[in-house]
Amino acid sequence: MEYLYNLQRLGIKVGLEHTEQLLAECGNPQNKFRSIHIAGTNGKGSTAAMLFSIFREAGYKVGLYTSPHLLRFNERIRVNGVPIADMNIVDFVDKYKPAIEKIQSTFFETTTALAFSYFAEQNVDVAIIETGLGGRLDSTNVLMPDVTVITAITADHTEILGNDLRKIAFEKGGIIKESIPLILAQQVKEVEKVLLDIAVARNSNVTICKKDALTNLKLTQAGTFFEWESDKFKTTLIGEHQVYNAILAIEATKVFDKEISGDTIAKGLNNTNWPGRLQLLSNTKPIYYDVAHNPHGIEVIINTLAKIFTEKPIGLMALKAEKELAKIAPKLKNNFARLIVTSVPNSGLMEASTLKRSLVKYGISAEPETNISKAFQIIKQEATNTVPGIIFGSHYIGKAVFEKFGFSFDNGVI
Repeated sequence: MEYLYNLQRLGIKVGLEHTEQLLAECGNPQNKFRSIHIAGTNGKGSTAAMLFSIFREAGYKVGLYTSPHLLRFNERIRVNGVPIADMNIVDFVDKYKPAIEKIQSTFFETTTALAFSYFAEQNVDVAIIETGLGGRLDSTNVLMPDVTVITAITADHTEILGNDLRKIAFEKGGIIKESIPLILAQQVKEVEKVLLDIAVARNSNVTICKKDALTNLKLTQAGTFFEWESDKFKTTLIGEHQVYNAILAIEATKVFDKEISGDTIAKGLNNTNWPGRLQLLSNTKPIYYDVAHNPHGIEVIINTLAKIFTEKPIGLMALKAEKELAKIAPKLKNNFARLIVTSVPNSGLMEASTLKRSLVKYGISAEPETNISKAFQIIKQEATNTVPGIIFGSHYIGKAVFEKFGFSFDNGVI
């Protein structure tokens, strides 16, 4: 793992050439399994988890490749929910180290080749593949999938993808392939136009999942109920945004395999487990953890809690240094009964005191607590049945969250 993480010094490379070269050395495993390829800004992981759960319910052997992880790298690469074993990673690095170094593959290029090789070895029936960043030049875009899915697109990773929504849409729309069906979330008009233009040019049949076709949507503390095309569904994932992800999963399933029944789809959605997405942490109080870290994601969790609870939440936030506070701050303002900021040493997260000072510039009062364990204790004490607690802002506090709240996530099985 140290060797793989050191490949990050090579940064993020734009282009597929190195990935293609490394996969050629591995025998082009990406051509040996069927796949569904997912891009978008928010909701990629949740949509992937729902598809995984549906196909497992249907009896498929399912590969799942997502990023980042919560506790251990192995979680990124799973077959039937079980993370890749340490020895599989060691064997891959031992075998292909000369090629990795000759090609100068980056971390994500190498781990993508690792995932695809593992799925081919395991002879999966289908692999659900989430893009890492963008789409067009993302390492995963060497795939020729059976179906592509694009979730809602908003501004994120603007330092790489740019500030222009149309440019971001163009990058993410790069996963649309010649004559391969596209399942598309409802988008703002300028984004939709870019994506539909690409789809038309590539003869891709598009299914747009319109929000107004949803009925009887009901949010609860334990899950979300809705009707889609007159069928009733429930997902354990909480929030209206998760329903939009669910309908993408439903439609992608129908296109991939028309034989999968509505009942199987419903069971799959109801059995979906995807930690860190408005995940309820306590049996006695409404305390949640969400990895939301960009403006849209944070706005969504705040709005979701406001629909379920009558009082403002107690917030505990940690953020990576490069995240754009100027865009996040308006989503935070006046939306918390109390906002505590914290950090984890050597994690790349902003120091609590630095984050507090930065928020003050935007007129937001926050209380720094350098000891994350003490910060959790405040949330546990102050949350009530009517005042929820929400821990959010980063994947990188997942380990501390699960340890504090007694979740066994050692093996990462979902």
